Amino acid sequence: MQDLTFVRATLIICLRMERYFRDIKNNRNIMKKIIDIISTFLIFLFVYAAVSKLTDYELFVTQIGQSPILTSFAGLLAWSIPLVELIISGLLVFESTRLLGLYAAFSILTAFTVYIFLASRFSEVVPCSCGGVLSQLNWNEHLMFNITFLSGNVFAILFFSSTRPNKIVLESKPTIHSKGI
Repeated sequence: MQDLTFVRATLIICLRMERYFRDIKNNRNIMKKIIDIISTFLIFLFVYAAVSKLTDYELFVTQIGQSPILTSFAGLLAWSIPLVELIISGLLVFESTRLLGLYAAFSILTAFTVYIFLASRFSEVVPCSCGGVLSQLNWNEHLMFNITFLSGNVFAILFFSSTRPNKIVLESKPTIHSKGI
């Protein structure tokens, strides 16, 4: 019940923020800076998480192995998760690949959030394998943390196009070719 209330509150905040952002959407510089800030936070999050996992690799593998959902994939996930996090960070750095990076970040954050929700609700003992400071959060705090980052990520995706200059589309008129008899 408490989680449902938090989700509702988050959605209300998102809707109010969407109205605010709609008002300033026409100001490309402000929107670009907001997207840059969100992207920077995502970069720090993913680099920190990846480095924490790789720094204490053995603990990370052990914790993944203890998860009832992920046990059979522990070896593969131990390398692929940090690698994907670093790739997403790289995509977010460059403006030309930022939108792809935002979509990738949204995908992996959604997967992590669903995993946290399922693990915290349907499993008795599941250690957090996030690494670093993030592993000190309880499940509800972790869920709120992820939803906060997901919300920022969604706004960055939604308003990314408003920061791009309008592209002029050159239309070519179809030509009619007549065939002689």
